[in-house]
Amino acid sequence: MAFEQILGQDSAIQTLRHALDTGRVHHAYRFEGPDGVGKELVAFELAKELVCGNDGTPSCAVNRHRVETLSDTPPHVPLHPDVVLVERGLYGKLLDAAEATGISIEQIRRVVLGRTGFLPHEGKALVFIVRDADELTGSAANALLKTLEEPHDRTHFILLTSRPKRLLPTVLSRSLAVRFAPLRDAVVAEILARHGAPPELAALGEGSASRALRLADADLVGARDAFLRAAFHAIEAPDLAPAIALAESRPDARDALRDQLEALSAHFVGEARAALQVDTAAEPGTRDEGRALTAARRHEAVLLTMRELERNGQPALVLEGMMMRLRAA
Repeated sequence: MAFEQILGQDSAIQTLRHALDTGRVHHAYRFEGPDGVGKELVAFELAKELVCGNDGTPSCAVNRHRVETLSDTPPHVPLHPDVVLVERGLYGKLLDAAEATGISIEQIRRVVLGRTGFLPHEGKALVFIVRDADELTGSAANALLKTLEEPHDRTHFILLTSRPKRLLPTVLSRSLAVRFAPLRDAVVAEILARHGAPPELAALGEGSASRALRLADADLVGARDAFLRAAFHAIEAPDLAPAIALAESRPDARDALRDQLEALSAHFVGEARAALQVDTAAEPGTRDEGRALTAARRHEAVLLTMRELERNGQPALVLEGMMMRLRAA
């Protein structure tokens, strides 16, 4: 992957290319934007430029490949020693800290601060890529502040976040924002086609390629379809028994539940589009604005549920509340 192969983020890439060309690369970038729009792809491409450059030699090509290739065994981190990943739970049993709700101060101390005191091992720079930087705990973020403000020579940070408002103001002030926009449906369709997935699912991704790819994952389709059928039945049922049953039969893994909720959200987006004939030349009289409004309200109810789960709400209670809102919409 190279800058020119990354689709739909021309403005962000142009900003970074200019910084590279002028030798004025900031020491701490904050890549802001929805999930699945290319933030991490661009981060690794920037890391390749900083660590290896691009002189066209075989050794350069090998090193660039090592930057973007993750190890086969846990923790799955870049093969190049001068690119360091930070992420909640990434280092598992290697840390004596629970990271169920955020990136711990121990990870920052051992993985980041324990490394920043040294020069790059092999490359021209040392680059830290922090996935979901908004998950830094308060103590972890505070431990990082001085390094963000006064990094060692040839040290760079790239903070990835879809929720920048959750970052401490002090972290925001010490990093430079590069904004990533939702992808156009045509771009998502092209990405789906590259992966052998149906491009007609592009609109359901709501600007996110990763979301569209998850919706196209054949291995997950059966479980999602069963969840959707149960949800629709619970919405129309005369009592709350099916809604309670749906909450009790939820998947144990939060990621699996989030996947199913994303599919439900995408369904209501599609229903609203169909009701308004968004992508057709239909006559105005064919628009069903009442149906579209109901679908929009239900879509918002699902998004609220996903936010509650992110705040560690109890899944069963959160789903029961969602079903109440869906039935009332």
